[in-house]
Amino acid sequence: MLLATSDRGKPNIMAMSWHMMVEFTPPRIACIVSNRNHSFAALKRTKECVIAIPPATMARTVVDIGNCTGAEVDKIARFRIPTRPARHVAPPLLPACIANLECRVVDTRMVSAYCMFVLDVVHAWTNPALRGASTIHHQGWGRFALDGRVIRLPSGKA
Repeated sequence: MLLATSDRGKPNIMAMSWHMMVEFTPPRIACIVSNRNHSFAALKRTKECVIAIPPATMARTVVDIGNCTGAEVDKIARFRIPTRPARHVAPPLLPACIANLECRVVDTRMVSAYCMFVLDVVHAWTNPALRGASTIHHQGWGRFALDGRVIRLPSGKA
């Protein structure tokens, strides 16, 4: 996952490992952004971001984004990341990604203890050209899993 922020008109992108769904309605996500990351201050101050789901073909770029800091590098320029304006938040969309979720911070009670932000998704975008593209899942220390085979099982809620 990638997390885009924008602080004082300067966008930044970071690689994000820790996130989880919290609720379906409204769509709510919790994510961890280390207070050592340049994006932490922007997210805390502006209370908005874009979460982008990159295809597996962007794996090398995702690692490169994660191995430098936006405090020293304009990652969008360095890695030639295409962007476009979001509808409801200042951070940019990343159209080369499978999906982009425009988010607003709705709960900061666990930020000081765990660096955990709770976000409401206010708008979602998908890239139809990437429908069915594989995604990558960070497992730590440079190790990633590619998503695999999908199975369907009977469910009273499906």
